[in-house]
Amino acid sequence: MKLIQLPTQAFEERLKQEIEENPALDTGKEESEDIDDDLSNEFDDDDDRSEKDELEDINIDEYLSDDDIPNYKTQANNYSEDDEEKNVPYAAGTSFHQSLKNQLNTFSLDEEEQAIAEFLVGSIDDSGYIRREIIDLVDDLAFTANIFTTEEKVIIVLKKVVHTLDPLGVGARDLRESLIIQLKAKDKTKYRSLSIEVLEAAFDHFIKKHYKKLQEKFHISEDELKEVIKEISKLNPKPGSSYAGNNKIAEQIVPDFSIKILNGELDLVLNARNAPELHVSREYNNMLKGYQEATVKSKSQKDAVFFIKQKLDSAKWFIDAIRQRQQTLLITMNTIMQYQYDYFLTGDERKLKPMILKDIADKINMDVSTVSRVANSKYVSTPYGTKLIKEFFSESMKNDQGEDVSTKEIKKILESVIEEENKKKPLTDEKLAVILKEKGYPIARRTVAKYREQLDLPVARLRKEI
Repeated sequence: MKLIQLPTQAFEERLKQEIEENPALDTGKEESEDIDDDLSNEFDDDDDRSEKDELEDINIDEYLSDDDIPNYKTQANNYSEDDEEKNVPYAAGTSFHQSLKNQLNTFSLDEEEQAIAEFLVGSIDDSGYIRREIIDLVDDLAFTANIFTTEEKVIIVLKKVVHTLDPLGVGARDLRESLIIQLKAKDKTKYRSLSIEVLEAAFDHFIKKHYKKLQEKFHISEDELKEVIKEISKLNPKPGSSYAGNNKIAEQIVPDFSIKILNGELDLVLNARNAPELHVSREYNNMLKGYQEATVKSKSQKDAVFFIKQKLDSAKWFIDAIRQRQQTLLITMNTIMQYQYDYFLTGDERKLKPMILKDIADKINMDVSTVSRVANSKYVSTPYGTKLIKEFFSESMKNDQGEDVSTKEIKKILESVIEEENKKKPLTDEKLAVILKEKGYPIARRTVAKYREQLDLPVARLRKEI
C-alpha cells in the first residue's frame, strides 16, 4: 500500500534505497544460467536439526528465474525503451537566501551590522517577506546570536541594506511596503509618484477597489487613476518567487500515466519507470551454491546462509510488491479512463461525470483507500495537459431535468459566466445564481459563493475594473 501511494519520482527513490540496502536485489536483465533447486545437504551436527530443516526448505527457484525478462515486464501497455526518460532534469544553482547573503558582501558593514543583516536575510520567507515583528527579531538576535541591539538599529539595517537587495521589494514586512520599495527604486515619473502616494495614504481603498473614494481623495480623474493602477499592476507582489534559484527547487511533475488518442480510441500506458527490471543478484546465487557444496558447515557458515535467506525473502517480496503495484495502478487508472471516456476523448470539462472514490473502488473490487492512494498522488499526461488524477473526481448535483451532473461542470460554467461579465459592473453572487438557474442549474447563492471561492475568484466588488 505504501508503494502504491508513491508517485513515479518518489517510487524511484524508494527503489534506489531498497537496492542499496538489499544486496540480493539487482537491476537490469539477468544472464541465463543453471540454477540449483535447493540447499538440501544435511549438516553434520545433530544438535542443529531444526536449523537444517529450515535450510532444506529453501528453494532457490522461488527467488531466481531463468527468464531474461521478469513476467511483469511483458505487459503490452508499457512505454518502449526509447520512450523511457532515465535522467530527470532539475533546477540547480545558488539558492534564494544564498544569493541575498552574497549580495551583503557588496556593503561596507561593521561586524554587528553584518550579523544583523545576515539574520534578517535568514528571516525572509520564500515569498520574499519578513513576517515577524521587529521586537521578536531583536530578542532572537540576543538569544541565538548573542547580539544585543535595538529595534531602531535593526530597522536601519533593514531599510538601508536589506530593502536594497535584488529582487526589488524583498525583505518587506507586508505587501504595501514591498510595492512602495519597488516603486521608489524606479525612475520618478508623475504617475509613479502618485502611485506611491496612493499606497502610502490609501492602501485599503486601493486593494478594496474603492475607486470613487480614491478619485475624491486625490482629486484625480478616471484616466489618471487608470495610469496609477497600471503602474502598480506591473509590480511583483511576491518578489521572492521571481528568483529562479529559490530555496524550493520547482517540483518537476513526472506523469505516472499517459493517455493518447489513437485512431479515435483512448490508449493508456504506464510510465515505464514504474516497472523496473529486478532480479536476485547472481552473486548471491553463487554464494548459496558455495555453501551448498561445502561438506562441513561451521556455525558462521550457517549464520551466513540464514542471512542470505532473509535477504532473498526480502528481495522476492519487493519484486512481488512492485508487480502488484503496477497492476493496481493500471487497473485503477484504466477504470477511471473508461468512466470519464467522453472527457478524455474531447477535453471538455463539462463532460466530466460525477465520480467519487467508491464508484471506482466498486468497479475494481478494491478498498476505497487504495483508489485514494492512486488518485491523490498521481498525474496523467493527456492531450489537454498533465492533470492530477484526483481532479477527475467530483460530487453530483441535479439539474432542472433531474439529471445528475458533476459539480465541476457547474464550476466551469460559472467561471465562463464571470469571464464574460462586464467588468465595470461585475455580477454579484445572487445574479450569478439567477444566470445559472436560467442555464438549467438551480443552485443557491451560498453555493455559488462556495464554488466561486474554490475557483479562487474574488467577490464582485474586487473584480471591478475602470
